[in-house]
Amino acid sequence: MSSQQENKMPQVVNPYELCARISSLEERLINATDTITENQKAMANDVSKIKEAVYNPDVGLYARLRIIETEKKNNAKMLWLILSMAVGSVGAYMVSLLT
Repeated sequence: MSSQQENKMPQVVNPYELCARISSLEERLINATDTITENQKAMANDVSKIKEAVYNPDVGLYARLRIIETEKKNNAKMLWLILSMAVGSVGAYMVSLLT
């Protein structure tokens, strides 16, 4: 046998040390799993709040947009009404000056 093959011989591992390593790894895995579970619960809660904010028909985002669009249409109608009244008043004043 060469010297390289002799170095590759399996090392003798203390079973107590091996159990301690496995226990440590198991605890780390459990902690990581718990952290992932907590993060998933928080994300699910956040997503449900976002869905409620967007889709709630009374106070959600779409309801607010609908209110803004309605107000915009009403403001445009009011502006045209005021503009037509102003043009009509100026026209009536001009006609009254000419007669």
